[in-house]
Amino acid sequence: MDIIKANTSINFMRQRNTALIISAIILLIGVVSLVTRGINFGLDFTGGTLIEVSYPAAADLGELRDTLTDAGFDDFTVQTFGTARDIVVRIPADQDDESGADLSTQVLNALSAATPGIDLRRVEFVGPQVGQELAEQGGLALLYAIIGILLYISFRFQWRFAVGAVAALVHDVLLVVGILSIFQINFDLTVVAAILAVIGYSLNDTIVLYDRLRENFRVKRKGTPVELCNLSINQMLGRTLMTSLTTLLVLIALFYFGGEIIHAFAFTLIIGVIVGTYSSIYIAGSAAILLGVSKQDLMPVAKEGADQPDQETEVLPERFRRGGA
Repeated sequence: MDIIKANTSINFMRQRNTALIISAIILLIGVVSLVTRGINFGLDFTGGTLIEVSYPAAADLGELRDTLTDAGFDDFTVQTFGTARDIVVRIPADQDDESGADLSTQVLNALSAATPGIDLRRVEFVGPQVGQELAEQGGLALLYAIIGILLYISFRFQWRFAVGAVAALVHDVLLVVGILSIFQINFDLTVVAAILAVIGYSLNDTIVLYDRLRENFRVKRKGTPVELCNLSINQMLGRTLMTSLTTLLVLIALFYFGGEIIHAFAFTLIIGVIVGTYSSIYIAGSAAILLGVSKQDLMPVAKEGADQPDQETEVLPERFRRGGA
């Protein structure tokens, strides 16, 4: 069953300036939040101690937080890990300048006094230096991915498309990170992995759009870049919505039923899929048009002495020349 009919003619490009203004406003809010509130870095980047304990029965997180507060801890997070019996306590590295072993002992003693019979499963300590290195490596991973994408699309398509794709990806990353800053979502290595996945997801949609646009430039006899971009978006709209909706269904289930430990990962991907779908339709196409992409840029290079086939055989449908719905 087709969700989007084959003759769909939505004029997306008519709203491209409005979409760019909306994106600019959201990006500005995100940048202001990044400057004023910053990012809520997790222990992977700040350093600290992680203590995992197992309870004989389902634990009450509220009571656990009260117990640790009464024991003198004022900066910590308590989460379930897998089941309601498995609890993870995270404490930043700078609290009382205690070592990881001392902090884990104090936490275990405080929890054992309130609820006898708990078992210590594991203790992990990440030093501030290691956290700083992880932050640098995570940033470099994002930078290398964007540079690789720029080079690939320049080779595969055309430099204007490459710049447009990178603009859409930078838009996606900044917008997602800005939203994480606004809601103060815990930013750890799983979130970095989610952002890299968002880059791949958004790029996939963008390349499909650009491939369709290139093909339409080559085979359509008439039509401006704006009209052909509208046509290309409508041709891939059904595929884009089906992919996005099915992905979102999985991510929403993961967010609600996957446990608190992966909430940040699932939340980042949910925002990223929505933003990536939006940017593939409005940002990527608009950027290519603003950079002046034209039919001459995408026509095959003529070989000397070879008979050239008549590639401009199709006429743009009347509904796209009228601007669509």
